[in-house]
Amino acid sequence: MDKDKIDKKDRILDVAERVFSDLGYDGASTRAISGEAGVNMAMLNYYFGSKEGLFLAVFERKISSFQTLLQNIGSDESMSSWDKLAKCIDNYVDRIIVNNCFQKLINREMSISKRSELTDKITEILMVNVLEFKKLFDEGVKNGSFYKDIDTQLITATIFGTKNYIINSPHISSIMLGHDIRDEKFLEEKLKPRIKKYMKRLLKAYLVKDNDNTK
Repeated sequence: MDKDKIDKKDRILDVAERVFSDLGYDGASTRAISGEAGVNMAMLNYYFGSKEGLFLAVFERKISSFQTLLQNIGSDESMSSWDKLAKCIDNYVDRIIVNNCFQKLINREMSISKRSELTDKITEILMVNVLEFKKLFDEGVKNGSFYKDIDTQLITATIFGTKNYIINSPHISSIMLGHDIRDEKFLEEKLKPRIKKYMKRLLKAYLVKDNDNTK
C-alpha cells in the first residue's frame, strides 16, 4: 500500500475513533466520518467494508501497536522476567492513563451489553494484550523468578482493574485522589509516576521470590 493510501486510511481511522467515542457506535454514521475525513464512501467501504468493520479496525490499530511493543520487550533475552514486566507496566500506564478518545471509546462500548456479538469481537481484540502479560507471568514461573503458585488471573485483574477504576470512574477517583484526574498536567506529572511505582512495588512483593520476608 503506497504512502498516500496509508495516510488516507489512517485519517479515516483517526476521525472514526473520535466520532465513535463522542457518539457511540449507534450514533455515529460512516457518511459523516467519510465526509470529515475527506474521502468518499466508496473508499471507506473499500478499506473497511462496513461500519462494524471500521469500528473494529479502530480497536485493532491501537491494540496491535501495543502488542508489538509488548512482544519486543518479552523477547529481549538481556532482561530478567521482572525487568520485562516492570517495563511493560511503565509502557502500559503511559498509554492508558490518558483522557484520549480511545480510552473513552473502550469505556463507552464495553459498558454496553446489548450488542453481544460486536462486544465479543471487541473483547477478543482487547484480550490480545492481556495474553501478552500472561506470557510474562508464565515465563517468570518457568524460570524460577516468580513463585509457582501465583494467581495470574487476579494479577491481570489488578493491573487492568486499577486503570478501569481510576479512568472509568472519574468523579469518584478525583475525590479519592484529591485532584481532578481530567487535568492532563496532573496525569502526566503526578498520577502516572504514582501508579507506576504502586503497581511495580505491589506486584514485585507478590511475584518475586527475593521479596519473600516470611521465612
